[in-house]
Amino acid sequence: MSENENRPKASSMNSHLYLRHARVISALFVFVASFTLYFFTLAPTVTLVDSGELILAARTFGVAHPPGFPLYVLLAHAASVLPFGNAAVRIHLASALFAALASAIMTLLVMDAMEGGSNTRTENKSRVAPVKKSNNRAHESNRSAQSAKANPELNANLALILAPAIIAGLLFAFSRTLWAYATIAEVYTLNAMLIVIIFWLMLGWRRACLESRSNQTEISHRKLYIAAFIFGLALGVHHVTVGLMLPALAALVFSTEGVRFFRSKPLLYAALIAFAGSSIYIYLPLAASQSPLMNWGDPRTWERFLWHITGKQYQTFLDFSLSRISEFVNLASREFGSRWMPLALALAVAGFVNLLRRDKTLFCFLSLIIIADVAYCLCYEIAEDKDAYYLPAFIALVVAAGFGMRWLINGVQKSKLQNAITPIRTAIILIIVPSIAFSGNFAFNNRSRYFIAHDYVDNILKSVEPRGMLLTADWQVYSPSLYVREIDRQRRDAVVIDINQLRRSWYYDYLNQAYPEMTEKSRDKIDAFLEVLRAWERDPDAYNKNVSLQNRINSRFYEMILSFVTNQIKDAPVYVTSDIAANRGGQDVELTDALVEKYKLVPQGLVFRVSEKTGPNDFTDPQILIRGLGDGTLQFDDDDVVKKKVLPVYLNMAMNTGMYLALQGNHKRAITWFKQALAIDPTFEPAKRAMAASQNALQKQFSK
Repeated sequence: MSENENRPKASSMNSHLYLRHARVISALFVFVASFTLYFFTLAPTVTLVDSGELILAARTFGVAHPPGFPLYVLLAHAASVLPFGNAAVRIHLASALFAALASAIMTLLVMDAMEGGSNTRTENKSRVAPVKKSNNRAHESNRSAQSAKANPELNANLALILAPAIIAGLLFAFSRTLWAYATIAEVYTLNAMLIVIIFWLMLGWRRACLESRSNQTEISHRKLYIAAFIFGLALGVHHVTVGLMLPALAALVFSTEGVRFFRSKPLLYAALIAFAGSSIYIYLPLAASQSPLMNWGDPRTWERFLWHITGKQYQTFLDFSLSRISEFVNLASREFGSRWMPLALALAVAGFVNLLRRDKTLFCFLSLIIIADVAYCLCYEIAEDKDAYYLPAFIALVVAAGFGMRWLINGVQKSKLQNAITPIRTAIILIIVPSIAFSGNFAFNNRSRYFIAHDYVDNILKSVEPRGMLLTADWQVYSPSLYVREIDRQRRDAVVIDINQLRRSWYYDYLNQAYPEMTEKSRDKIDAFLEVLRAWERDPDAYNKNVSLQNRINSRFYEMILSFVTNQIKDAPVYVTSDIAANRGGQDVELTDALVEKYKLVPQGLVFRVSEKTGPNDFTDPQILIRGLGDGTLQFDDDDVVKKKVLPVYLNMAMNTGMYLALQGNHKRAITWFKQALAIDPTFEPAKRAMAASQNALQKQFSK
């Protein structure tokens, strides 16, 4: 073969090697940039929602709420033994690591999807062909770099792949949802990382199949098998969002290998490998058998194991509502920065249009991801972490946005109207995309001064006297209190009980371990309630259809709680949070009515003290610490749990305390509490009016 004939192969080989090195450098850059960002915006302690419970489960090899998240618990436990920071920070760092890896792999995913897409189009003349490995890597690396510098066309083709991939990786890193969960203890960044890896491997498998068929070589299913194993492992994190990928994955397999593949041995092997990965769930009964402090569901028996992994207790939230489509639109519109400049979403739309014309398989794959995700969320009433359920859809949007960026660059390169500064303008537009996400989301996701959850518990426990009992139905109080008690080892004298968890038989094992004296005093009432509770857990439909059974279980439930209060109040005070004291028609209103009938409820800081009606009006005035609330250091969306559940407690309890003091004639101290309410929300009109009334009352007192 002549030297001229050999030159195209060498050029192809050099460009491929250059691209391979560029891929690694690009992914590493995105990883370092995103992890650094997450590190400096990391929460310094426990946060709200499930953070406290998950940290306790991870730290003690426990069982978290359904479906148990065994893979997350094991990895988070490994992070919890790091030799620096508190337990919360260590586990937060694990979330940051997973999110940074997800962003880096997103870069590789978009890069491979673009390169693979070009390989499926014979008309694309810039295809980079696969080559064999060379024995002289250093020489090839140097030669490829020289070739790239000397070949403007190669640089242009690489820019079509590298620039959109890097921008997509950064866009994902700076997105509202991934960044939000990268700074706290939660399962969703690990979930996102595994989903992106599965996407990456499956698109790589498709590309390998097409290349092997084109070259008439044997097809390797190695990436398919690895993806299957990762899929099985991912089921051990958040199986709902992982399972929703199946329609899209099936469509990808069908487009690649046809219908016969669904009856082939490789697919059977992949299914068996996925099942092997999902065997991570064996952790749940093994951990439960050790009776850990956090043993949600106690999945030691086969029945309880199935209840736990299927999320039986959450199936009551299955309820179709087409109106939730607006919820997705709202979340997607803010996902990549300010709503008023949806440049990323515009590029995602452009990317989908481009894919529809040039790569229908990837178009269908990404579309099915979004459709399946949104369809499920229409059928499920999600609470505080609703944005996390849309992560697969957001991942698909980022990939599509990458193709939109490529379309933009390609259009500029081919434009006859371009001048010397047109590429610069294009680069600026591309850089603006992740910059908008960064600037728009920073204030909401910077949790470096997020002490809200810990302060919330501390402020509440300031009012609870030594050995006092606190009853609450507020998960935003109870979850971080688990961390404060069991991890920080603070206020272990206080008895803190979650009313909602009393409806789960596994919870009594925790109460027996944490508060043996309390449970022993009410043993007869506890056993009587557990008898009917276990019957309800086995067959809840029987109770739903029988009014007498409903009355029986409810009466025993409230008798047991009142027994806790009656026995406790003989030796130490009892307190309730505002969700119980101010309950006027919601769940457990019978408990509130029973407490009000027998006792008086006196505001004490953020709680109410349950006192004998004939007793003195004991009142304490604790100093409330409100870091991050009203001082401008943190911002919250309207649907954030802080705005929906924490701020109202501070405002209402400040008002209640101020009004109570005003009724007692102590207007000076009342004004202090009204001012505290206004420090949190300067627009809170009830506090303004009450403070003005107390100020007038003080003036009248002085005038006399």
